[in-house]
Amino acid sequence: MKYDNIKKAIFLRRPNRFIAEVDINGRREIVHVKNTGRCKELLIPGCEVWLTAPGTPDRKTTYDLVAVRKDTGVLFNIDSQAPNKVVKEWLDRQDYDRIVPEYKYGDSRIDFYMERGEERYLMEVKGCTLELNGIGYFPDAPTERGVKHLRELTVAVKKGYKAMLAFVIQMDGVAEVRANVVTHAEFGTALDEAKAAGVEVLFLQCHVEPNTLVIIE
Repeated sequence: MKYDNIKKAIFLRRPNRFIAEVDINGRREIVHVKNTGRCKELLIPGCEVWLTAPGTPDRKTTYDLVAVRKDTGVLFNIDSQAPNKVVKEWLDRQDYDRIVPEYKYGDSRIDFYMERGEERYLMEVKGCTLELNGIGYFPDAPTERGVKHLRELTVAVKKGYKAMLAFVIQMDGVAEVRANVVTHAEFGTALDEAKAAGVEVLFLQCHVEPNTLVIIE
């Protein structure tokens, strides 16, 4: 996945979860943050961030904030729409006969439905942007939606589907994601129940550049 244009800036502050104030070559600008998670360990005043200008008409902000360099020097993609895009590119390179994004199943929309021969697959995608001591953690804010999706996948296994939860690790150098039970214990419980029921958990490692995110194969 590649952004058509990218611009470097300095992060100043985040008044709320939707916007940030940045410095672009000495000019202050309000930009949209493409991640409603907390990102408190990433978005620290003075850090380097990267912006893209999608060019959508009638927007209140010109730029989207999509990447940030942590104080450890590691570059993170924090675009919450990026994981589904890179997973779709990755799935297209696998040998599925059919791939359907945003598949209606039960009371949810599961990110992907796939078919291979007679086998049916459901995949839910989660982007991981929280790292501590080389381990990824999810979520970085409570996610009732994430719990709901895990329970849908757990039921789907019992109905004959092959179900998968794919963590897209939006940083280099991390190979594992664990449930962040300190932030949301219920998610950890639902993940344990899903794995026990046969839901497969995938850790999709990525390489990040300011203008690209790609799954390492």
